[in-house]
Amino acid sequence: MTQNRTRGVLCVFAAAVLYSIGGLCMKVIPWNGLSINGGRTAIALVVIGAYLIIIRHPLRMNRWVLLGTFAIFLTNTLFCLANKMTTAANAIVLQFTAPIFVILFSLIFWRRRPKKLDVIACAVVFGGVLFFFVDSLEMGGGLGNLLALISGVTYAVVFLMNDMPEGDGISSVFWGDVLSAVTGMPFLFQETQFPATALISIVVLGVFQVAMAYILLMIGLKTTPPVTASLVSGIEPVLNPILVAVFYGETMGRFALVGAAIVVVGVVAYNVIQARQSREENVRT
Repeated sequence: MTQNRTRGVLCVFAAAVLYSIGGLCMKVIPWNGLSINGGRTAIALVVIGAYLIIIRHPLRMNRWVLLGTFAIFLTNTLFCLANKMTTAANAIVLQFTAPIFVILFSLIFWRRRPKKLDVIACAVVFGGVLFFFVDSLEMGGGLGNLLALISGVTYAVVFLMNDMPEGDGISSVFWGDVLSAVTGMPFLFQETQFPATALISIVVLGVFQVAMAYILLMIGLKTTPPVTASLVSGIEPVLNPILVAVFYGETMGRFALVGAAIVVVGVVAYNVIQARQSREENVRT
């Protein structure tokens, strides 16, 4: 059981790393948010469809899968729009309110009282993210900030999809990408600039940042509690600007480095303590 959980956490972590390349790729694509989302999800559908065929997983549809479908669609779309309407840092930090909403939704709909460790870890990691962006979080881009915050709410639902009655996460991912592609491709067809860097970036986004990341996340969520998964994903808002700094030469301030350390140490400490508690429970039983 502990090994399965560790494997699940590693899958969630790997998914967060893949999600973090989004900022790098979107930076070089001269299209609007809906065009980018339509192109990347259309490509992702090919990969996810092949994955479903390989594992022989039938596509399902019911009201819970439909709820997950809209959560995927809104998370994809709102985040792309927010990245074009506000700073990337704003979009990331506001979307990372997701762990708070995971705890809130779990309490309201599943009557799950959060553990003290979950609440403390959530506060530490979220505080680290805020600290990380203390120099870049601006009051401007009001609509973009609002869309990013709403994407934090829908992203929380993504982490809870497997806990829904008759929910099927990978089916929701597929249908959510179908909806994203259908609504986004008409905007892509209106674009006039198609440089090689944009085409390569959209393929990377589709294959890795959407398809592979969601596949890994769905695998991880089978054995990883939603709160834990959302906290582990806190590595994404740290890695994103670090990758931008490495590949585009944008410097990171002292606050950013301290914030990155807080998030990394917080996530690692949380999982170490969780693993220790699990071992102690197994010994007692």
